Amino acid sequence: MMVEFDEVVEKITDAVRQVEADAGASPVLVAVVGEFQAKLEKARKHSTGGLPGHDFVVELEQAGDSAKVAAEADAGLSGDVRESVLAAHLAICKLKAGA
Repeated sequence: MMVEFDEVVEKITDAVRQVEADAGASPVLVAVVGEFQAKLEKARKHSTGGLPGHDFVVELEQAGDSAKVAAEADAGLSGDVRESVLAAHLAICKLKAGA
């Protein structure tokens, strides 16, 4: 099943919301996830036919990689919130891979 860009948007938006609401999230994670959201907005702005160009997907994936690493390293983060960040990362990876 191919991941649609709408699903990526949904997963990233959910991860951002959950991280911002988690009192145990580190300021570093909040900033990194904020950058993930900023790259999402940039990709959405430069979409054609509802899909961002390849370069914007690559930027978004790189921001997702950083968010994943930060979430895995954040000891104060709840498990559910960590999983939401990992799900957002996986969604963009699948989109890029065409899976």
